[in-house]
Amino acid sequence: MPKCGHVFHPGCLVDPCSASCPCSKATVNLGGPHLTSKVDEAEAEAEAEVTNEIVEVRVKGDLSMVDEIIGVETMEAILDVVELIDEKSIIKLPEDIIEKIIVNAMVVSTMGFLLFFGVGILIGASFFTTPSVPVNIGNISSIFLNVRVNNSTLSLPTPLPPPLDSPSPSPIFLETTVPPPPPPRLPFLHNMGDKELLWKASLVPKINNNNVTLRSTTKIAFMFLIRGALPLAPLWEKFFHGYEGLYTIYVHANPRYNRSYGEDSVFFGRRIPSKTVRWGEFNMVEAERRLLANALLDQSNQRFVLLSEACIPLYNFSTVYSYLINSTKSYIQIYDEEGPTGRGRYSFFMSPLIHLTQWRKGSQWFEMDRELAFEVITDRTYFPVFRMYCKHNCYGDEHYLPTYVGIKFWEKSTNRTVTWVDWSIIGPHPGQYEAHRVTVDLLIKLRTNYTCEYNGEKTNICYLFARKFMPSSLVRLLMLAPTILMIG
Repeated sequence: MPKCGHVFHPGCLVDPCSASCPCSKATVNLGGPHLTSKVDEAEAEAEAEVTNEIVEVRVKGDLSMVDEIIGVETMEAILDVVELIDEKSIIKLPEDIIEKIIVNAMVVSTMGFLLFFGVGILIGASFFTTPSVPVNIGNISSIFLNVRVNNSTLSLPTPLPPPLDSPSPSPIFLETTVPPPPPPRLPFLHNMGDKELLWKASLVPKINNNNVTLRSTTKIAFMFLIRGALPLAPLWEKFFHGYEGLYTIYVHANPRYNRSYGEDSVFFGRRIPSKTVRWGEFNMVEAERRLLANALLDQSNQRFVLLSEACIPLYNFSTVYSYLINSTKSYIQIYDEEGPTGRGRYSFFMSPLIHLTQWRKGSQWFEMDRELAFEVITDRTYFPVFRMYCKHNCYGDEHYLPTYVGIKFWEKSTNRTVTWVDWSIIGPHPGQYEAHRVTVDLLIKLRTNYTCEYNGEKTNICYLFARKFMPSSLVRLLMLAPTILMIG
């Protein structure tokens, strides 16, 4: 604003303080005497401290709080300015956008002057560039536009980006500072149904792509199939800490579960579009394929491990990463079991595609490489048969993968799992570990008390994960993790 107090008009090319200026009759007082040139030194110093700060405001709600900050008179003056602009058809703003601009601008009284000055530049720029087309503020991409005025920065949040078929917004020539966008935290959020998801995942290369390997780091996809909460999340936070870029997390939870983790959590924004899963039903297998398909969309993922909310890591991340990335085979437990809980679950309706002699059983908790994961999500032969006939006392999560892999890709699997489960008790569910059962001896036993084959050689590192650990065990696990599990 010039010293004479006149308002700048975008179409006025003469000195607004001169007598010939058509705007000389229009003056607006934005905030009273503390905005005039007659300010004492104390007030000037106080104002300088405010205007030298970078102010970023995100206000949700009504405008009543603005009156308390800047006063009713100042608020009315700004409304007058916006109404004047709108009446002249220089710029058309929706009412909700006007409210957002006012609320963000009027944090302190001095912001009135800053907003007025910024709007003047905005009007002038649109006048000289595209005078016949009103500026569509709603079409600006969703970023924070930092407008620098008099050593101050005013952060204006803009609405959602426009549809793909809408015209590009008119350029706004302001002195701006646009920070680089943060890396996407939700790369796998989508609205695809299962059919489209599986189809898109099938288009991604199924084997290691040398070009992809050169551009990015090979990662492990940790796929959590859970009911709702992750009570052992603090332990997993310590497990993943410091290894960003070497893993990707995918969470499949009950759609009714609406809680989320904080932005500083590794589980923040990691939920995939999920469906209801019930224990003992074949939709458990569908959820596993849904997790695999989402993880396959990222070509950097080369190994895929299925976990539950009751799983814990038995080794630190570097050991698990090296073990899986360098493995030459996948880890699908496959065995033939007679009796009602083995061959007794076979349906003769599956013949002739699947014979009783081919029927296999194994642990639900698998680990596999990218090539095998691709074969699982593209199976159009065995999967429909299992979905149709594996019902009632047939548990698809224990039979589909072991039978399918045993028939088609038996040479790709080690026929063992890397997730330890206590099946020493008789019943449909494994043993549980409450706090009193979590001891040093137990964790050492799970880590070193077994012998298996790894890449053709004997090793005592057979299980990388274990379950079923209850929420009450978390405190003891966190206490023992640094010294026994070497985590944290």
